[in-house]
Amino acid sequence: MTAFLRTPPWLGPTPVLHGRRLVLRAPAPADWSQWAELRASSREFLTPWEPAWTADELSREAYRRRLRRYARDAREAVGYAFFLFAEPGEQLLGGATLSNLRRGVTQSGQLGYWMGQTYAGQGYMTEAVALLLPFAFEELQLHRMEAACLPSNERSRRLLLRVGFREEGFARQYLRIDGAWRDHVLFAMLASDPRPPSPARPGG
Repeated sequence: MTAFLRTPPWLGPTPVLHGRRLVLRAPAPADWSQWAELRASSREFLTPWEPAWTADELSREAYRRRLRRYARDAREAVGYAFFLFAEPGEQLLGGATLSNLRRGVTQSGQLGYWMGQTYAGQGYMTEAVALLLPFAFEELQLHRMEAACLPSNERSRRLLLRVGFREEGFARQYLRIDGAWRDHVLFAMLASDPRPPSPARPGG
């Protein structure tokens, strides 16, 4: 039993991951204006797939609260948040999280992501998820990564299957999305499952 209760192997800050077209790094205070602008311009595109936005969703103070939560999760090794930037790391495209990391006999976590409308459908999130998988399975040494999407979200379903997730089931009223409890299709990937070739930049 003690083998399952060991200290998490990764206790450092959120790493910087370099792909062929992307840089993934932790959100920073200086990113607020670009983040707020991208989220505002993509609001109609994003809200059908996300929890209901608060009245101050895009405010600087709400963003600061978000950063404090991200920092706490990373310190406690229970979650890591990333922003996706186009190389060389200046233009924000979207975000991804590894969250709800559970140790003990589970050794699992959950994958979430969002993409600005302008950049959707160009393969960026596929590359981002492929970059995150080695961190999840090799550095965090997770056994299992889980993800879920609305049944109508064909784009997300295709992405998850493309990077090696397998569809495992259907959960009724699984998450509260856009103000209502919604059914979700459940996906998972094991550390032993085949993964796509690493999109890491040579030498990165």
